[in-house]
Amino acid sequence: MTLSVSTGHAVDLRVQPVDGVLDRVEGSLQVRLLTGTLVRKRRSVGARTNRDTWVRIERRLFDKIPDQGWNGTESAARLEGIAQPEWRGCVVWRDTDEPVMWRADETELLPGAPVGNAILSEAPELPDTWWEALNASLDALAAQDTCRVATPDTVTITQALVTDSIRGTFADDFDTTVERWVPAHADLNWANMTAPTFSIFDWEDWGNAPLGLDSASLWASSLAVPALADRVRRERRSDFESRDGRVMTLFACSKILGPYAHPEDPRLEPARRMAEQVIKELQEG
Repeated sequence: MTLSVSTGHAVDLRVQPVDGVLDRVEGSLQVRLLTGTLVRKRRSVGARTNRDTWVRIERRLFDKIPDQGWNGTESAARLEGIAQPEWRGCVVWRDTDEPVMWRADETELLPGAPVGNAILSEAPELPDTWWEALNASLDALAAQDTCRVATPDTVTITQALVTDSIRGTFADDFDTTVERWVPAHADLNWANMTAPTFSIFDWEDWGNAPLGLDSASLWASSLAVPALADRVRRERRSDFESRDGRVMTLFACSKILGPYAHPEDPRLEPARRMAEQVIKELQEG
C-alpha cells in the first residue's frame, strides 16, 4: 500500500493528504477512526474512535528521533500519581520511501476539553481543585526516576542547549549551570491540559530536564494574561524561587525575546521585565 505522505523533509499534516495513513492505522489497531472528529496539526493527526478512545498519529524524521526512541506516550504509562489519559496500545512503522517514521498511540478519551491554545489571550476559569491537581501531578512527576531525556520541540535538552539559548539572548554575566535534573513533561502549555477535570496529555517529549522547566514553560504561555502568569508563579513558587527555576525562567524568556521574536507578541514586555529581575537575582547569588 502506498501512503499519501512520504517526503523526507518537514511537511504540514494540516494540508497534506493522509487517507492512506489513516487506513493503515485502522487496519493495524483494528479500530475505526471517526473522521468527523479529525484534528489536524502540523506534525500530527488525531481522531476519536468507534470504541470511545483517541488515536494520535505522528510523522517524524529519523534525525528527530533520539537514541532513546520516541515512545514517550507509551513510557509515560508507568508514571504514578499523575492525571493523564490511560494508554491502550500503538502501531509504529517505517516509511518505505523516505527517512521517516510513523507512530499511532491509542489512549482513553480526555476527561475534559483542552484549556485553550498553547498561548492564552484570555484567563480561563479554573477552580482551586484544578490547581491542586496540577501541583500534585507535577510534584509526582518530578519525584520519579527515568533514563529518558526530555526533547522539547523535538530537540534533546542539554546544558549546552540551555546555555546557548540564554547567551544568545542575554549578554549579562551570570552562571547558567543547571544543578538539578528531574522528570518533566517538556511541553507543558494550555493546549496540553484539560479542564474542568485536570489531566495532562501529549507525553511525546517527556524526560529528565532542568528543575522548573515545566513551570517556566506554563508561565511563558500565560504571559499575555498577567493575572494568570502571576497565578502560575504563586502555585509553583518553590520551582521559581530555586536557582534552577530562575535559569529556566530565562530559558523560557529567551524563546520569546530571542532572534525569532515577533514584534507584536504581547509577551515581549513582561518577559523583558522578568528577565531583568531574574538576571539581577542570579548575579547576586
